[in-house]
Amino acid sequence: MPTFIKPRWAIPERDATPESVFRSRRALIKSAGLGAIGLAAAGPAKAGIFDRFLGADEPKPDDEVDPTADLYPVSRNPAFAVDRPLTDKGLATTYNNFYEFGSHKRIFNAAQALPIRPWTVTIDGMVEAEQTIDIDSLIRSMPLEERIYRHRCVEAWSMVVPWTGFPMAELLKRARPLSGARYVRMKTFLDPEVASGQRQSWYPWPYVEGLTIEEAANPLTFLVTGIYGAPVEEQNGAPLRLALPWKYGFKSIKSLVRFTFTDQRPVSFWEELGPTEYGFFANVNPEVPHPRWSQATEEPLGSSERIPTLLYNGYAEEVAGLYAGMEGERIYY
Repeated sequence: MPTFIKPRWAIPERDATPESVFRSRRALIKSAGLGAIGLAAAGPAKAGIFDRFLGADEPKPDDEVDPTADLYPVSRNPAFAVDRPLTDKGLATTYNNFYEFGSHKRIFNAAQALPIRPWTVTIDGMVEAEQTIDIDSLIRSMPLEERIYRHRCVEAWSMVVPWTGFPMAELLKRARPLSGARYVRMKTFLDPEVASGQRQSWYPWPYVEGLTIEEAANPLTFLVTGIYGAPVEEQNGAPLRLALPWKYGFKSIKSLVRFTFTDQRPVSFWEELGPTEYGFFANVNPEVPHPRWSQATEEPLGSSERIPTLLYNGYAEEVAGLYAGMEGERIYY
């Protein structure tokens, strides 16, 4: 059974966008006023997004169907809801950062080349017993639930997404880290033959991220296996990614292959590239600007308006205690 907590920011289930709307892509587009005329007026870029969005109803060939597809959709945990509408799936799955496939936002086609089966996840380092797990076995062994989370990019755009997955605390139970382990270092795949961005030698591939053990065990820390009631798509981090709603999006590492428990703080991908701009903690704070732009406001995908950014992205009551006594640390960028 999913853990039920009722945080301050939870809203009644009836206030969320109806699930039936998201099950029908065409109904969603009509509800947004984006018929054929609206698409033409939107220009080539948006029209292309929604052409792809409409095509999402087409069934995949049998050899491309996710082996865990029968598990979805799962029950939504009403404790995790937000006071903003869900982002259109067509935007959330076509406007993506995934530097393995390029530094632009339209990598969703290129990302389809990523082979996500077979796929294994390794747990090693300071644990009772190192192990390598088949991704389908891992997913089927976990208590899946759906959560609606805010997602705030360091670039000052945002979205609201219904993720399916399981608390990272469940992975910790399986890993059984030793008492001396203070951090978990996470790593994504390395395959420059299919991921053209990984051929760029000036980046420190593979992508690496890290958390303290306390952050990893926090109830909000979520390992994602699905999105919008179906298996997560390649461009969104298939088959396993992280969701950390109180941190900037670059901390939510995609396409995970390894969790290493250690007593040494990891140096993450962006921290290695720009330590004065991207720190280890990267918690959202509207009052602490990025060195090159303000973080006071954000632009939700699909909107032309800017809205105020919230401390810890609206999750302060749930996570601020993790950083008590760390005034000397750079915990906001």
